Amino acid sequence: MAILWTDDLNTGIDVIDKQHRRIVDYINDLELAKAKQDREAVGKVLDELVDYTLSHFAFEESLQEEAGYKYCKPHKKVHDLFVRRVNDYLERFRLGDDIVDEIHHMLTSWLINHIRRDDADYVAAVRANMIGIISEKEKNKDEGWFRRFFK
Repeated sequence: MAILWTDDLNTGIDVIDKQHRRIVDYINDLELAKAKQDREAVGKVLDELVDYTLSHFAFEESLQEEAGYKYCKPHKKVHDLFVRRVNDYLERFRLGDDIVDEIHHMLTSWLINHIRRDDADYVAAVRANMIGIISEKEKNKDEGWFRRFFK
């Protein structure tokens, strides 16, 4: 069953929400490839999903570190465990196992739970940091580069 994006999955951080929606699109693409019984397409979607998700995790973790989020290391461990789990599925897939239904179910439940629980926990810290950065830029926008340089 396809994942439908619902408002309760929004974190309120637009860039993160767009990335999460893209991951949902990949998961839904996986379901379509499976329905077409196209093993090559399944493999391509899995590879793209993994690449995109790894870059998303790195971005998310950098936002958390920048914001001083106190649980950024445990959050990274959750990401690392997930990556290991997905890599196990990929290995099985490459060995010829039909893992698509299994991985689709795991990805769907993991992503939704992760967004609603783990990601929701860091939102306040990251948003506060982003607001602070924007405020600082607004304050400095009226100053010329020369004055900012010597400040």
